[in-house]
Amino acid sequence: MKNTAVIFRKQISDTLKNKTVLIQFLMFPVLVVIFENAVKIEDMPEHFFVKLFAAVFVGMAPLTCMSAIISEEKEKNTLRVLMMSNVKPAEYLAGTGVYVFLMCMAGTAVFAAVGGYSGAGLARFIAVMSAGIILSELTGAVIGIMCRNQMTATSVTVPVMMILSFLPMLSMFNDTIRSAAQVTYSQQISELINGIGVSDVSAGSLAVIAGNLALAVILFIAAYRKKGLE
Repeated sequence: MKNTAVIFRKQISDTLKNKTVLIQFLMFPVLVVIFENAVKIEDMPEHFFVKLFAAVFVGMAPLTCMSAIISEEKEKNTLRVLMMSNVKPAEYLAGTGVYVFLMCMAGTAVFAAVGGYSGAGLARFIAVMSAGIILSELTGAVIGIMCRNQMTATSVTVPVMMILSFLPMLSMFNDTIRSAAQVTYSQQISELINGIGVSDVSAGSLAVIAGNLALAVILFIAAYRKKGLE
């Protein structure tokens, strides 16, 4: 726990230095505040931009941040130094994962406040966002572990992030894309968010999210066994 806490504090202190990571935490919470207050279109659904950007945020921020942090610290040999300093890989991953999760949850709090969620709706929103953030973190960790440097990780992260973050947005305007996107957790996160206060949680959505989680865990274990953190 001590080493995990040290890694957590290290990542916090590094946040201001790593603009790639910092902007991911700030961009969509800032955008949703601006759009919700500045854009008013007749017949637009209530809190349209909160529901739209929340799904994009889940598919982009945690994934990009985990991938960037791990790949950068591998490239700069920071991870090697940490391992030699008696920090176990599990402690490093736990500290970094908790850091990214809490920073993303701070953004989630902004979305919840702007969206006016309360009571059971707020609890469901937080639970759905938490599930999506954890899944994206695992996906980002797999990319960070498998790639030898930050440039390679970025080249892999961008297409994966584009698919996961923008499929829910595009599916709102195209039924074919929506049908294809049903197998992704980000699409299910989007549908669960849009269903708050309107419909109950779908068993199909939960099954897809559980399947995506199982796949992410398998890929993470395989990547870690093959590459480790060094």
